[in-house]
Amino acid sequence: MIKYFDLQRISDSFEPELSETVVRVTRSGWYLQGEETRAFEEAFAGYCGTRYCIGVGNGLDALTLIFMAYRELGEMQPGDEVIVPANTYIASILSVVRAGLKPVFCEPSFDSCNIAPEAIETLINSRTKAILPVHLYGRCADMQPILNIAASYRLKVVEDAAQSHGAVYHGKRTGNLGDAAGFSFYPAKNLGALGDGGAVTTNDQQLAAMIRSIANYGSSAKYVHLCKGINSRLDELQAAVLRLKLARLDVDRPIDVDNERRRNIACRYLDGIKNPLLTLPSVDDWKQHVFHIFPVFSSCRDRLQAFLAAEGIQAQIHYPIPPHKQEAFTEYSSLSLPVTERIHREELSLPMSPLMTDEEADTVIAALNRFV
Repeated sequence: MIKYFDLQRISDSFEPELSETVVRVTRSGWYLQGEETRAFEEAFAGYCGTRYCIGVGNGLDALTLIFMAYRELGEMQPGDEVIVPANTYIASILSVVRAGLKPVFCEPSFDSCNIAPEAIETLINSRTKAILPVHLYGRCADMQPILNIAASYRLKVVEDAAQSHGAVYHGKRTGNLGDAAGFSFYPAKNLGALGDGGAVTTNDQQLAAMIRSIANYGSSAKYVHLCKGINSRLDELQAAVLRLKLARLDVDRPIDVDNERRRNIACRYLDGIKNPLLTLPSVDDWKQHVFHIFPVFSSCRDRLQAFLAAEGIQAQIHYPIPPHKQEAFTEYSSLSLPVTERIHREELSLPMSPLMTDEEADTVIAALNRFV
């Protein structure tokens, strides 16, 4: 079986340093808000090119905390609107709702699967306060038109960078393209922890301080609580593991492996897959894409997935049901979003990992080309 993503294989590739890191933190006796977290925050801020990084419990909390902080700072009020891509993982939508704001669904471009800048402006009204571009599948959204629209209407731009660690747009990494960004370090991400973890990056000092306070029960001094906060902190073990893995993420880091290898596998897929039943991603700028997911699209997606499984190849669907058709959001079920619905109906994710061999990729390609 060629797994969709072999997490054990990834962990093994960091040994013995990974186990040594776990033992070091375990024996330190300090597990929250310590030197490991501070060191990772500093390293990840430097990686993204931002002034601040705040480690938090997970990616959903990262986005939620940004919107909660904007409310505490008076930048947003309950019921204000945030424009979001309609074809995203439900966490993007939940972050807006959890902060007491209203998501407004925007169609994507089918070619990029990212929010369509030309569709954003038609959705703006007096209650609109932010745009939430999602760098879906590891592909950077087309940010310059989005930033131009935001500047014209004085809107905040909050990046959902949960799938795009290391993607570059016009010389800057995701996490440093808008006013703030939320990252997830779920274990299967390009930069993954051994459990849940997340981070906010920003260049806004006031916003960073408010996010750090809200994430710590609304406190900036022990037992002094200035706002109604939550508990969302990156623990020392996850921070230490993430700092170890960060060194192997990109080409300008000390070790050149992970993101560039994903691009190599993606290039092999694009060159080798010749089946007219499949629509493949188009890539104009390879640095903008870190291929967290390699999607293909087919009107016979479910049969294709079953065929690959019979060939010993594990493929996954991201995501089978669009947010506006989820039972959790029945108030949006009447929306007509044909591009979004097509993406969710046709998408299938091929095996993708920095540890995939050329032979494994070729096996996937050969199977896809046999599918009829």
